[in-house]
Amino acid sequence: MLRFLCCCFSSGDSADERQPLLHPGPSDLNEAGSARQSRSAHSDAQTVKRIGRLVMRRVCVPELDQRFSDMAETFNEQHERYEAMVRNIRNLRQSYSCNHNDPLALTECVGMIRDEHKAKYRVSLQIKGYEFSLNVVRVDESDEEPLPPHLQFAQNEVKGISASAKATISKGTTLQELIGWLLRSKDQMAEQVKGAAATYQEHGRLSENLEENLKEVRRAKEFALGYRQRAGEVFTEAAQIAGAYL
Repeated sequence: MLRFLCCCFSSGDSADERQPLLHPGPSDLNEAGSARQSRSAHSDAQTVKRIGRLVMRRVCVPELDQRFSDMAETFNEQHERYEAMVRNIRNLRQSYSCNHNDPLALTECVGMIRDEHKAKYRVSLQIKGYEFSLNVVRVDESDEEPLPPHLQFAQNEVKGISASAKATISKGTTLQELIGWLLRSKDQMAEQVKGAAATYQEHGRLSENLEENLKEVRRAKEFALGYRQRAGEVFTEAAQIAGAYL
């Protein structure tokens, strides 16, 4: 889904400009293999593109390069947390064979969990602040048997959904500020890039990098807003489920 978000570096750029500001995390490096260490900057950028991380081009103004880097890093973190939320919900739905058309819906699954275990456990969704959890109370208080693995799994997945949704919203708030500044400061940044260029040719190259970065920022803004909205909807549904069980 995010493949088109990442910049591709032309062969005419200098080595410094081709070097991606962001590198894959440890898990990405393991996935790509140890051969990455010996690859060129261009190859690194292409591999980053393949695994869906947002990469910015250098504009050779340290302050601006850092701002673009911070935005890209925050966006990548938000994307990872959103994907984790979706993965947790999918795992929960698959474990209880939920068939609702909305792949992020929780109501049906929580209901099925309650029905499946109601003979021995009272299951409810509890929400506190910006966190929610699957609460389990034994019907027979003298029962000391451990919870069924299936039910423990559901508790862990709900915990993961809550944590990832919360992080997705938090990163979205930070991104709003970072992206807002970049989009408002287009003219100011263009002047800074112009002042940093030693030659007309270099100015053209760096200006192109700046324009490409701003295109990616606008696209990232659309995705970030969508991620934050969906995470918010998950919280809203969780609150509704919790309210229904009071």
